[in-house]
Amino acid sequence: MKAIGFKTSLPITEKESFIEFETPKPIPGARDLLVKISAVSVNPVDFKIRQNSAKDTVLETPKIIGWDAVGIVEAIGEKVSLFNIGDEVFYAGDITRQGSNAEYQIIDERIVGRKPKSLSIEEAVVMPLTGVTAWEILFDRIRINPEKDKGKSILIIGGAGGVGSIAIQLAKKIAGLTVIATASRPETIAWCKEQGADFVVNHKDLIASVHEAGFQYVDFILDFVDTNSYWDIMVELIKPQGHIASITGSNDPVALNKLKNKSVSFSWELMYTRSMFETEDMQEQHNILNKIADLLDNGTIKSTLNETLTGLTADNFKKAHKLLESGKTIGKIAIKY
Repeated sequence: MKAIGFKTSLPITEKESFIEFETPKPIPGARDLLVKISAVSVNPVDFKIRQNSAKDTVLETPKIIGWDAVGIVEAIGEKVSLFNIGDEVFYAGDITRQGSNAEYQIIDERIVGRKPKSLSIEEAVVMPLTGVTAWEILFDRIRINPEKDKGKSILIIGGAGGVGSIAIQLAKKIAGLTVIATASRPETIAWCKEQGADFVVNHKDLIASVHEAGFQYVDFILDFVDTNSYWDIMVELIKPQGHIASITGSNDPVALNKLKNKSVSFSWELMYTRSMFETEDMQEQHNILNKIADLLDNGTIKSTLNETLTGLTADNFKKAHKLLESGKTIGKIAIKY
């Protein structure tokens, strides 16, 4: 099968930052699906792994990355019970296994959902990773209860990005929260409002901007940009007994003691945790993806697709990664095979 990968971590402008190559079609294990891929999407995790996983080394076999895919089930393992051959599926992948930037991929059925019927493959493929991440951070990490928490305020730092775009929609449409999103350019401000944000504030002077919007404190904060850079700002803006959650990780220690006087909770979210550790509730990602598919099909939420490239080529992945690395992308980019 054809695949796109890399043997060493190079700047995206280098010719061999991505290469096209042939590799055997994978064979599904007991709970695996073999999926013939129709489209993929790119996420910041893609370029971060490309930049860091093969530094100062040359891999013997090219590494295939990619963690969003739509495709058709071509074969199933002996213990598969959730899907049949011919089913159209979408999923966000497993960081410990071969990625989706190829013609075929094997994937554990417990982290796969049915593709939304009403969406094109490119509209659907941009939703799994960001959708699962946003769902988990809101409802599994912060444990927002739509009945109890309806009307409370949430600040989403990085509102126009992939995760921010769907988090705005879920926070507004499912949780019933008052949504404050950060953006600074006219096009990103418009995008956040289009997703359903009640207020759009400027991240360049965030505390003053939130206060000007009429909030001294907010009940919840989601960080989709940089935990360390925004830490003191989040500490200032979070309501006593509130909850902060982040997906960005931290190169430096996080000063959790600054949350003590307000009795504030803090959570990390990593979408890969369930598959990485094969947790007891690993199949919950299958359930989340099906919920997201239902919400897309009934029009409660909408796809965050903003750009589509066509063709399984190294050039298309270079182009997509270059756009992501600029930090100025709005919504999501799909690559349709």
